[in-house]
Amino acid sequence: MPDKKPFLKLPEYPGGKDQFRKFIKANLKYPPEALKNKVEGTVLLSADITDSGFVRNIKVENGIGYGCDEEAIRILGLAHFGEVKNRGVRVTTRKKFKINFKIPRQQAKRTFLFSYNETKTAQKKTEEKPPVKYSYTITINKNQ
Repeated sequence: MPDKKPFLKLPEYPGGKDQFRKFIKANLKYPPEALKNKVEGTVLLSADITDSGFVRNIKVENGIGYGCDEEAIRILGLAHFGEVKNRGVRVTTRKKFKINFKIPRQQAKRTFLFSYNETKTAQKKTEEKPPVKYSYTITINKNQ
């Protein structure tokens, strides 16, 4: 049985889904209102992709508000998909997209506090001076 070729070629993001995710991650600017209200979630979008790879008619299918919907529309509008040729026929494709909003976690800063105590022992006058001993205390505070 010969290999079946699809009747229509659909536009794809150059590099595939992984590159599309990297593009979103690189261009996503978390809305300040969403940060302030600690809003996280997924915005579902639908959009038309022309045979030239341009994204048009972006619609929010299921949003989360607080500026996230607008940011998702902005990012999807920046994307450019690969151009396709379908036997001279111009085809516009409708696709659905998910853009996740998750508040970036700050790396915990660890501070190390240490104190140094010099301990001297009583000396006998006839003996040589004993070596000076040092002890260190390191406190790690996990709450900071």
